[in-house]
Amino acid sequence: MKRRGAFGAVWLIIAAAVVGIALALWTWTRPADPALTPTPGEVGVEATLLDNGFHTDLALPRAALETRGGPLAEAVRGLAPGEWILVGWGDAKFYVDQSPIHHRLPDGARAFFRPGNASVIMLDPAQEDPRKAYAEDGRRTFRLSDEGFERMAAKIEASLDLSSGAPRIAAARPNDDARFFASREHFSVVHLCNHWTAGLLNAAGMAIRPFRSIVSSEILATIDRAAHSSS
Repeated sequence: MKRRGAFGAVWLIIAAAVVGIALALWTWTRPADPALTPTPGEVGVEATLLDNGFHTDLALPRAALETRGGPLAEAVRGLAPGEWILVGWGDAKFYVDQSPIHHRLPDGARAFFRPGNASVIMLDPAQEDPRKAYAEDGRRTFRLSDEGFERMAAKIEASLDLSSGAPRIAAARPNDDARFFASREHFSVVHLCNHWTAGLLNAAGMAIRPFRSIVSSEILATIDRAAHSSS
């Protein structure tokens, strides 16, 4: 009986530890940087988050990306015309593939669970305002301070694979202006596309909840919270 009681106590301790870890991850927050909040009267840079229900992209003004110079500006200048640049990140194969999703399930498992997957940064020029293609509940337009935009752009640039000395196109889609540049980061179940986007928002000064950022709705909520805290 004593042995059974000891085993029971051990399992209770283990269960409590698991619950504690889960709660810690669920509430884990990377703090905001109030110094990057736009000041009254500051024009700043307008950006839009686009959410298709499971994946998020950012729409950033081309002129602002090109003006700052550097490798990211170089990559943008080589794109087809378009006033907005859609910026996203994902697995180098799964993200680019456009075949029906049910044909890609085995590759999806590979992208989630195999370590060291190659990834790409999508830069997609849009001539029309990309917000028109998304319903109101699938987009958020927000304003970044000049420094917040610089921090965000610098983080995108830091993700580029510059081992050859310049941004390198790793993939393209037929009859599509989007270009996919090699990234130095790796895609996996613990570092998904929405985690990457959340990191950009955090670099721009917003508080994020990394564990919850596995879902696109949390990225929308991140912007909503930032807007509420600054109002």
